[in-house]
Amino acid sequence: MKIAIIGSSGSGKSTFTRELGQILDLPIHYLDLYYWQPGWVPTPTEEFAALNRILVANDAWIIDGLYGKTLDIRLQAADVVFFFDLSPWITTYRVIKRRIQYHGKTRVDMNEGCPESIDWPFIKFGWNFRRDKRPGILAKLKDHAEHTKIIVVKSPKEAQRILIEVKATGKYYFDRC
Repeated sequence: MKIAIIGSSGSGKSTFTRELGQILDLPIHYLDLYYWQPGWVPTPTEEFAALNRILVANDAWIIDGLYGKTLDIRLQAADVVFFFDLSPWITTYRVIKRRIQYHGKTRVDMNEGCPESIDWPFIKFGWNFRRDKRPGILAKLKDHAEHTKIIVVKSPKEAQRILIEVKATGKYYFDRC
């Protein structure tokens, strides 16, 4: 099974990815870990796109991350896409909370040398995500809906409910949604 998990920063993608990967026993790839080199240096676009092509060529995976320039690579290969479409109040709160929680530390889903940070443009990006990015994402998801199961997650409770159901039913969960 190939699963892409996308959404705004602070939407709960990485936590959901980790838990879903444990339940389904699938390899997990956090795109932030590949994209950001130590010191918050971005990977060049073509190199990152090539890496995405390598990742999706595997038989089974969960890939966590939006990265719009390479999103189509993952959408074309995915069997299932979870789109975390949460309120900016929730995502902004979580981004600020995460910054405090990981002050001076690097999260497990980030590359070493990339300690948790926050700035106004990052907060603004997350706050305006639904307005600025959501329409394009929904259009792309619609383009792939014929061959890909699309699941839109609208709340933290819904994410938890999905994990409980997947744990109870395994891969059969995806046949029912």
